[in-house]
Amino acid sequence: MPPRTPSVSGLAFTEGQLQAFLDTSHDLFALFSCDGVILSVSPGFSRTLGYAPEELLGTCLFDLLDPEEQDPARLSFRSLAAKQGAVASDHCHLRTKDGSWRVFESSLRNLIQDPAVEAIVACFHDITARYRMEAERQVISDVIHALNETSNLDQLLVRIHQALKKILYAENCFIALHDPETSMFHFPFLVDRFDTAPPPQKVGRSCTAYVFRTGRASLIPQREFDRLAAAGEVELVGSPSPSWLGVPLKTPTATIGVLVVQHYESENAYDGRDLQFLDSVGGHIALAIERRRADDTLSKSESLFRLLFSHNPLPTWLYDRDTLCFLQVNQAAVELYGYSEQEFLCLTVSVLETLDGTAAAMAGAPNSADVPSVRKHRRKDGKTIDIEVRSDDLEFGGRPAVLVVARNISEQRLLEEQLRQAQKMEAVGRLAGGVAHDFNNMLMVIKGHTEMLLSSPGAVGNVTHKIEQIDRAADRAASLTRQLLAFSRMQVLQPRVINLNEVVEEMGKLLPRLIGEDIELVVRTASDLGQIRADASQMEQIIMNLAVNARDAMPQGGRLVIETSNAELDHTYNARHPVIQAGRYALLAVTDTGTGMDAETQTHIFEPFFTTKEQGKGTGLGLATVYGVVKQSGGFIWVYSEPGKGTSFKIYLPRVNQGAEREAQPRIPAEIPRGTETVLLAEDEQDVREVAREFLESAGYNVLEVSDGHEALRVAQEHQGPIDLLVTDMVMPGMTGQELAERLQQLRKDMRVIFMSGYTEQAAGHPYANGHSSRLLTKPFNRAVLLRAARELLVTASEKERPV
Repeated sequence: MPPRTPSVSGLAFTEGQLQAFLDTSHDLFALFSCDGVILSVSPGFSRTLGYAPEELLGTCLFDLLDPEEQDPARLSFRSLAAKQGAVASDHCHLRTKDGSWRVFESSLRNLIQDPAVEAIVACFHDITARYRMEAERQVISDVIHALNETSNLDQLLVRIHQALKKILYAENCFIALHDPETSMFHFPFLVDRFDTAPPPQKVGRSCTAYVFRTGRASLIPQREFDRLAAAGEVELVGSPSPSWLGVPLKTPTATIGVLVVQHYESENAYDGRDLQFLDSVGGHIALAIERRRADDTLSKSESLFRLLFSHNPLPTWLYDRDTLCFLQVNQAAVELYGYSEQEFLCLTVSVLETLDGTAAAMAGAPNSADVPSVRKHRRKDGKTIDIEVRSDDLEFGGRPAVLVVARNISEQRLLEEQLRQAQKMEAVGRLAGGVAHDFNNMLMVIKGHTEMLLSSPGAVGNVTHKIEQIDRAADRAASLTRQLLAFSRMQVLQPRVINLNEVVEEMGKLLPRLIGEDIELVVRTASDLGQIRADASQMEQIIMNLAVNARDAMPQGGRLVIETSNAELDHTYNARHPVIQAGRYALLAVTDTGTGMDAETQTHIFEPFFTTKEQGKGTGLGLATVYGVVKQSGGFIWVYSEPGKGTSFKIYLPRVNQGAEREAQPRIPAEIPRGTETVLLAEDEQDVREVAREFLESAGYNVLEVSDGHEALRVAQEHQGPIDLLVTDMVMPGMTGQELAERLQQLRKDMRVIFMSGYTEQAAGHPYANGHSSRLLTKPFNRAVLLRAARELLVTASEKERPV
């Protein structure tokens, strides 16, 4: 068995399991020396930052950090490296390969003196999207605050600039305002590394003039500037910059100017999201400027506040601090909650109150705008939604009021729940696979010895009967482990290109006897159904298991519909179901009119040994098997059910552009063959090794027995005669069976190989059953299976050596 490392749960992970965890994690893991040199990185660095591992190894962590973070990081790192076991956590910005920046939560621990690690271990969790989303909401809130607290236009623009720098690079930023009477630009605000504020100038054909003229926000990197210049749309004005971003400042009636940010070094400084965000902020800035231009400050402040308020894409409302009455609501709030603006203004915020009273609590004690809180709100139609709110006190019309900015996170919560469910199933699957592996080794010993006892001359009478009972019980246990392996996606499938319609139609002939006469069976198949690559027998098992479940859910009779169709899943579907990849699928739907399931039951139905049936009526492995086979076949399964309204299982299997393949008919020898060749047997489990040796020796083979790969190499080098066949376990300590076979076949090129497996991911993903020089046997197997496989390989070898 491979070495295991302890986990926080008290279980243990194999090196393969730990590597699989690192391969699938979205977090970034790394090992550093005491001076910050990168020793090792996880695949997450490639997926998230774009660097290949070899590009990072030997480089320094601090070179990836934002320059402003490098010196504090060195001090923190030095302090961490000075104390064994010390931990540190912080936020940092890491540069991607394309030059952009991402935000991470970092957690580091000093394990330099730990002989198993000898490094500083670090984990980086990507919070860029969350950081950006929170910063965008904060900028909108800052703009609103600046608008209400600052009466001077210059001060307002300075505060807006400070807010923008929280989101994007704005060290080079200016605002050009248009005077319609003179058709001139003037520049009330400009900060720049090279240029100073110019005097008023004609609109001309600068990039700023282009945005003003078209009324569209524009991202103009160098290549786009060259294209526009060639078309006569723009010309160079001021210092050239490889990345330039400008948005029109629009009020509801006119475009009054342009807001510009630019970067003089990186062509990738800005992206489409920056463009969209700055464009939305531009509307706020335009309204703020118009407000400051107005003479009637009080009346204009109320009017423009409503305009600014209504342009916010997030649901926003203002209510009286004392009476809790709504004072203003924007269109986004109207659309989300279903009340008209007039209805809102006749209500108090308690109308949003759910049964737990969180809305009323929110109304009585607004949280800080810097600390969002999650609430449950009720819409006009009664539907409950999850809302993230930010609220802050302000004065409106001379009275204390509360401004609330909300975001509907119901869909986000749903996606998070789907992800948690997928991760839970993955973890349970690995546990089930590990249990099945160990259990199969024990079953191999039990069945091997029962077979040898039954074939011995002294096995008679009542003793034989008891041995047969042991053998039948072991067969039933082996059936359970096969189902566990199916759930954990570790069983060895025999996939081929098939037409799913043929499987469904054939099962349609068998199912009526299984489900009974009181259940109407309807089979509908799409004539143009695409081909899939799957194990046909396992597809039959899926339909059988789902039909049995449907029958049990309809004790008084009902209707069972099995149908197939083609499905095209686009990125919109993927956004709602992130575990499903967009693409072309064949859909198998099994629908019944039975008792249905509640939401809590649906979260557990694919877990091994979970069952709603009474004790003794089911193992709880039927749907777990279905889940495992579907996932191992590259597909996805969803269940739709409500109590009293039946259940529908929808299985999506990837389509392939190949013709259907016919199943090969295996040849079954009439009797168990014998041989005299030399066999090298490598198995770390002593009891399993003893059974396999007895099987081989009983058929006349000369067996060289070893317990691991290194001992096998030594014996092979010392043995003077031929070694015709290697029989090896797939997983052994220090060296896998595959590695052993590859090294031995370099020494003995004509040697054949039989792999034995309780389960491995390699075995599940690479079936060897049809190779001319190797076979894969899954434990537990009987004596006949081993000896026939050995004879077939050795006969093939002798035929290959026979002169023509």
